[in-house]
Amino acid sequence: MKAIISHDIDHFTLSEHRFKDLIVSKFFIRSYLEFVKGKISIGEFVLRHADLFVNKWQNIDELISFNHSYEVPTTFFVAVEKGLGLSYSNQQARYWLKRIKDQNCQVGLHLIEYMDLAKINYEKELFAELSGTKEFGTRIHYIRSSKDTFSNLSKAGFSFDSSDLNYKAPYKIGEMWQFPFQIMDGYVIQAPKRWQSRNLEQAKEETLRMLDECAKHQLPYIGIDFHDRYFNNRFVTWKEWYMWLVDHLSTQKVELIDFRTAINELEKAQKIETPHPHAIFST
Repeated sequence: MKAIISHDIDHFTLSEHRFKDLIVSKFFIRSYLEFVKGKISIGEFVLRHADLFVNKWQNIDELISFNHSYEVPTTFFVAVEKGLGLSYSNQQARYWLKRIKDQNCQVGLHLIEYMDLAKINYEKELFAELSGTKEFGTRIHYIRSSKDTFSNLSKAGFSFDSSDLNYKAPYKIGEMWQFPFQIMDGYVIQAPKRWQSRNLEQAKEETLRMLDECAKHQLPYIGIDFHDRYFNNRFVTWKEWYMWLVDHLSTQKVELIDFRTAINELEKAQKIETPHPHAIFST
């Protein structure tokens, strides 16, 4: 069993949300609830309010530095359209796409549209232009889908998608690989609520249960999604959970790979299982 770790980028700054959505006000209401319910410390509560002055809602460099220390190859999904609380500009996206690639990480599209093929194609083409990347995959923001979503992503020409939250092995839709993922920070630490409902030990226990479930299904790849937003001391449980998870996988000798490597492995295995039609006539 191997693991693929990826990161969704939903925010760069606090100010990008001003007068555009209710993300900031919801964030502070959530922080208050978590503090009152004893889920976060007074230190975390104060640090979160300091965001009003720091104006930094991403932790990309810090996360990349940690990942490199464990030799974790990762993919960052960056958006080029706005929607559902995601409000950053294409100028910001272009800057960070280059910065991420310069640090030897892969990039993919954090897709907003999930129904209209023309709009999906538009986002794909814009991402290719901003990132300077020809072949890439996607993950849909909030992993929304309709009955035609995955077939439309295949028609659009993505090399892979990872928007199926499910205990399934990778499978192909046309020429596109679908990489279901199983572990996402929000589902582990928050579910079933919209705020933190588990402490660190409870989150670890839930994660071990999910890893056991992956083993029961004999999945060749475990998919893990962690948002860079939470890799700081404003979200201690989230940060320590991710660090523990990476260390745990390393200790258990679980090989960490990226989507591109996994695709190469899958296609190589596919060729072995499906010999050339003329091979039966060879001598």
